[in-house]
Amino acid sequence: MNALPESVFAMFQMTFAIITPALIIGGFAERMKFSAVMIFSALWLLLVYVPVAHWVWGGGWLAQLGLLDFAGGTVVHITAGAAALVCALVVGPRRGFPVTAMPPHNLTMTVTGAGMLWVGWFGFNAGSALAANSDAGMAMLVTHLSAACGALAWMALEWIKFGKPSVLGIVTGMVAGLGTITGASGYVDAGGALVIGLTAGVVCFFATQYIKRVLKIDDSLDVSPVHGVGGVIGTLFAGLFAAKGLGMFSGKGLADGVSIAHQLGVQMLGVIAVLVYTAVITFIVLKITALLTKGLRVSAEEENEGLDLIDHDERGYVL
Repeated sequence: MNALPESVFAMFQMTFAIITPALIIGGFAERMKFSAVMIFSALWLLLVYVPVAHWVWGGGWLAQLGLLDFAGGTVVHITAGAAALVCALVVGPRRGFPVTAMPPHNLTMTVTGAGMLWVGWFGFNAGSALAANSDAGMAMLVTHLSAACGALAWMALEWIKFGKPSVLGIVTGMVAGLGTITGASGYVDAGGALVIGLTAGVVCFFATQYIKRVLKIDDSLDVSPVHGVGGVIGTLFAGLFAAKGLGMFSGKGLADGVSIAHQLGVQMLGVIAVLVYTAVITFIVLKITALLTKGLRVSAEEENEGLDLIDHDERGYVL
């Protein structure tokens, strides 16, 4: 840390700070005013992300308790998942949900973006070692393994349940594997990554089905069941599978003499605290935003027309 220029560290941390509100937008995509998105994102960043990041990475109370979060299982994925769920509930479903099928507009671009995510995730997870060392190498390896296992597990479940595997399911399982390993990367070895990735694919698959089909909550891009649930799993499994010696170069490893039971207790406390704080403050931020923008949601006519055209006078084209 001392050898890393402050400007480089600041830029690296800013990438985490901006991606987290961007993830939340997936929970209310296609139906919130652009002005509301901007105000909500700024307020949420200051009132939720910054405090939680300090708790976990800035020497705050969770850091002092010894919470393990190598690259953002709590700070990024649990906060984004909890916030997306609250946003989806407050804003309400897209018109036609869940009766009308709403597949991705362009699956080719979906897969292209997923590939960029897979590679880009190495920068987040391995980069969180803040050095080119064994911690970074292990974080990169387990990130890759977990993503692959998540994709395979999701594909297998789709094949069993619906009779056909889909590319959309494969890339969703991949993201589940990536999000779930994030908090544990740098702490766990290859064996732990296999378990984490397979668990992510299975649990996040059923969580997505439950939220969309049973609870009928329109989290457009499945942020809460994939990132939120994955973040919870990864944070808990970081305590369960953390290997002695891993993470020590980064000053983030499992402390000496700490039992698995104690560490799991710390991880559970961190999960609950971050979930509750995020949900409550997100709800308050939404209400403040609604007052400032005279409502969060666009009109029915504007939603049907499409926000690219209505808000930005831009129209997407299928390649």
